Amino acid sequence: MSWTDLRSDTVTQPTPAMRRAMMDAEVGDDVYGDDPTVKALEAAAAERLGKEAALFVPSGNFGNQLALLTHCQRGDEVILGDDCHIVWHETGGAALIAGVQLRTVESDRGVMPPDAIRRRIRVGEDIHWPRTGLICVENAHSNGRVIPLSVMAETAALAREHGVPVHLDGARLFNAATHLKVDARDIAQHADTVMICLSKGLAAPVGSLVAGSADFVARARRNRKLLGGGMRQAGVLAAPGLIALNEMSARLAEDHARARTLAAGLAALPGVAVDLDAVHINLVWFRLPDGVDGAALTAYLLEKGIKANPPEDGLMRLATHWQVDDAAVERTLAAMRAFLAG
Repeated sequence: MSWTDLRSDTVTQPTPAMRRAMMDAEVGDDVYGDDPTVKALEAAAAERLGKEAALFVPSGNFGNQLALLTHCQRGDEVILGDDCHIVWHETGGAALIAGVQLRTVESDRGVMPPDAIRRRIRVGEDIHWPRTGLICVENAHSNGRVIPLSVMAETAALAREHGVPVHLDGARLFNAATHLKVDARDIAQHADTVMICLSKGLAAPVGSLVAGSADFVARARRNRKLLGGGMRQAGVLAAPGLIALNEMSARLAEDHARARTLAAGLAALPGVAVDLDAVHINLVWFRLPDGVDGAALTAYLLEKGIKANPPEDGLMRLATHWQVDDAAVERTLAAMRAFLAG
């Protein structure tokens, strides 16, 4: 069976060019700093993001937690959105690894009001308070929305005012840049450090990057080793990462267009609710009609060769990527239509 996998943009297989690059990659020992392909990837990422340096890490989760560990002292407080990836999907790592506490801001569909951030920054030297060590923002947000540059800029300005660094979870940063029609560095400029993921919409099999100042990256390199993230002949992984960064980032508009087609088709189905204005990137969230058996729907789609994660509380997400073509979108809509028709 020819499968359509809409569970996430992490499920992509490496492109044929990536497989060839892996086979032919020039390698060395990256812990010693002599893997030329890793060094090329890090230099390319730093340039694309407008930062002094970058560091190759195993995953986006690893990259975010590495940033928290490198920025903060134990006992610090980190300000971030209550619905962000670090809070919801990183296994409570902030408490275990960096030893920090999270002070959340109620976000408006991913947007943290700058005034709410300001109210949470600890000002003064009261011995009872934790120190505000970091502000974390996410763009594109994992809910599929892109945060406006004006909000990013205002957040960065108030952070600088109080001497607090900003870390950007940019797992889908290139999706955000595509939606905004700007360079990735135009978003990354509003953060001291940024993590980008190569294995989501960019289709690399493994890996993320953390970028920032040369001093920060040097300290992060030591902490990467501490956490067990030092890799040896990692050029075989960096080679497809270069293709992800330089080539696959340029085609994301295709995924976004198919997501909009999918969203519009779902919105036309009886009882299905889709916020079409919120479909900014390649993620489509929608609410099923009351009474629909989510497990039965997922099983039905699987029978039709379509993999999807089951809904939670009636809310379901589908993700487009380079292996989802126009025919796959139409096949998915036809299957949804048939199931809902009974």
